[in-house]
Amino acid sequence: MNHSIYSADRATHLKVVVVALVAGIAVAGLGITARTGSDEGLTQTARVIKAGKPVAITSSNVPLVR
Repeated sequence: MNHSIYSADRATHLKVVVVALVAGIAVAGLGITARTGSDEGLTQTARVIKAGKPVAITSSNVPLVR
């Protein structure tokens, strides 16, 4: 048994590629099936926010020293 990928023969390289391909397909399949159901009923409506009167907001965190 050869433990180096550099000196491995063609069949070993092919096995590595096939295992990686199968694992990639399995992960993609799990990702697709993990999605929640259909997207029906999840439509969003746009809300319009109109500007009102201007408001002045002030705050002061500086302690008063006399």
